Amino acid sequence: MHPGACWQEYQTMADFVETSNTKTAVRQIPAAIADIATFEGIIADVIATNPWGCVEYVQGGATHPGVERNRQSYTVRVNYEDGEGSVVGSVSAKAPDMSGFNAAATELAANAALEAALGGDAVRNPDADAFSCQLKCHDANGETYYVTFARESVRITSYEDDAILATVETWADGVAALN
Repeated sequence: MHPGACWQEYQTMADFVETSNTKTAVRQIPAAIADIATFEGIIADVIATNPWGCVEYVQGGATHPGVERNRQSYTVRVNYEDGEGSVVGSVSAKAPDMSGFNAAATELAANAALEAALGGDAVRNPDADAFSCQLKCHDANGETYYVTFARESVRITSYEDDAILATVETWADGVAALN
C-alpha cells in the first residue's frame, strides 16, 4: 500500500456551488451632470417618488424604505490662480453630504490664509467636482440591488431579474440629465 493512500482515501474536496447570478449594468451619461443641485434633485426625486416600485422591508429588526441612501460622497475642487489666470495650486475637500459640500466650497473660496499660502486667488472649479450616491433598493420580487449615481454614469449592481434593469432604464430614459 502506498504511504499516501490512506490520506487520499479520507481527503475530500469541497466544491463551490453557485447560489445566485447577480448582474451589473452601467449607463454612461453623454454630458456630465451639470452641478450638485441637479445631481441632488435626481436623487431626492427617486427617494420621494420611488419610480422603480420598490417596497419597504425588515432587516435586523428595523423597517427600511424601499429606496434609501446607502452611501454617498461629494468632492469640491477649488483652484488658486495668479494674476495672469494661471493655476498655481488647487485644493479638494471630500464631504459626506450636499450641505457639507456647499459649506466646504464656501470656506475654501473665502480662506485668505490658503490664498496667501498658495499664492493665488481662489476660483471654484465646478467641472472638477465629483458626486456619488448609492441607493439601496428592495424590489417587490424580494431582491435587494443598488443604483449608484455619479456625475458621468449610473450603475445598477447586484440584480438578478432583468425586469429590474428594464424598469430603471425606462425611468432613466425620461430624465434629461441622464441622456
